[in-house]
Amino acid sequence: MSANEKLVVFDTTLRDGEQSPGASMTQDEKLRIAKALERMRVDVIEAGFAIASQGDFESVQAIANTIKDSTICSLSRAMDSDIDRAAEALKNANSGRIHTFIATSPIHMEHKLRMSPEQVVEQAVHAVKRARNLVADVEFSCEDAGRSELDFMCRIIEAVIDAGATTINVPDTVGYAMPSQYGHTMKQLIERIPNSDKAIFSVHCHNDLGLAVANSLDAVMNGARQVECTINGLGERAGNASLEEIVMAIKTRPDFFNVETNIRTEEIVSTSRLVSSVTGFPVQPNKAIVGANAFAHESGIHQDGVIKHRETYEIMKAEDVGWNANKMVMGKHSGRTAFRARLEELGTVFETSQELNEAFIRFKALADKKHEIFDEDLQALVSDTQKFVASERYGFVSLSVSSKTGDVPDSHIEITVDGEAKEANAEGAGPVDATFKAIEVIAQSNTNLALFSVNAITSGTDSQGEVVVRLESGGRIVNGRGADVDIVVASAKAYVDALNHLENATNEKGHPQKSAV
Repeated sequence: MSANEKLVVFDTTLRDGEQSPGASMTQDEKLRIAKALERMRVDVIEAGFAIASQGDFESVQAIANTIKDSTICSLSRAMDSDIDRAAEALKNANSGRIHTFIATSPIHMEHKLRMSPEQVVEQAVHAVKRARNLVADVEFSCEDAGRSELDFMCRIIEAVIDAGATTINVPDTVGYAMPSQYGHTMKQLIERIPNSDKAIFSVHCHNDLGLAVANSLDAVMNGARQVECTINGLGERAGNASLEEIVMAIKTRPDFFNVETNIRTEEIVSTSRLVSSVTGFPVQPNKAIVGANAFAHESGIHQDGVIKHRETYEIMKAEDVGWNANKMVMGKHSGRTAFRARLEELGTVFETSQELNEAFIRFKALADKKHEIFDEDLQALVSDTQKFVASERYGFVSLSVSSKTGDVPDSHIEITVDGEAKEANAEGAGPVDATFKAIEVIAQSNTNLALFSVNAITSGTDSQGEVVVRLESGGRIVNGRGADVDIVVASAKAYVDALNHLENATNEKGHPQKSAV
């Protein structure tokens, strides 16, 4: 570490990122992402909201039991039950943190909490003291700080630092702040609060106006030494500040920022792809750092400049963030040992021989169809395998479609329902429409199709297609994901996957905090 100060990177992909409609993850998927974040050397991983559901509790607990090199954090409201549940989930963590919060803006205190400012301060202090008695590392957040009064924030932050808070988060919960305004607020808090030197000040920005990264960086310039962010900017509404953009801005402009991070930037692209694959949220091609076009040049002038001297049009090396880092391409002649080794490098360790065998069988089947298997293919394959091994209620078996110019497309689907094979036929406007209707003949789910998205996982005409299907039913929104070299098959898999998520909706968390930080 140089003379620059350390900036703590706090990743909340598994908590705030999962609050994106349809982005719920299984425990195994969360563990895969947590391991990738650990490899990236993320300082703090917010693993979930332990009291939100039994599934959330178990996920936080599993991550706390597994990850050793990153601090594992659980969110909690400023309530005894939340704090105790978080501490229980973090009991075996090598390094654990409780992140407790309460709203501090006038609009939230009056209309949501229905508490006076005095009551809010009292509850915040009580919560921090209780958490500090259970763990050594306590973070406190002023929810909706972007619309909170500066004098009141100074008062409550001073009180919670005295109570034992070691990190103070100043979130722009609704994405309302402007960069210069937000940076000035951070500077004022640090200067005016007498005991501000006893805690690290943190930022957590939402992207409603497209300013999350700008706001975060301005706050860093004004004294914040922790930044809360997510992979690919995932998060509720318009998302959160993007980890990759913040980290690379700081790395690329050492002349401007007097901080640096511990992040292994070479892991950024692979982690971005993993999160995209698991959640079913594709990365837009022109997304900074991790988008497919981030380092692409079509203009002849740009191409000529890059060929002559890279820095004429590129301010970063593609290799520094993980582009083209994988030199090992798998194929049909690759053996089980190489297959397992490559997946372990990507952060997937099979818990049972059944999972390994099933994944290897699927790998060989894919290799017969596709000449070269890339990391993205392997990650998609693992996701499909874990769904298969989990034995969810619906399972894809086979599909036959007929589509000819001038004829009405027809689809014949076979799926399993609770292990029993069922078949159905249907016609539709196209082969995908016919396939979805055939599945519905069996499932009778009465859902609304809110999104149908197709993306190529890799380049080439033999690329696997990744399909995302979003279904809505009774206020529940779920995403399903499927991958295959046949787009219609991938679509069927995605629809079946979404049905499984919908089927499990009664076991999913009913989030106790609808407008969490």
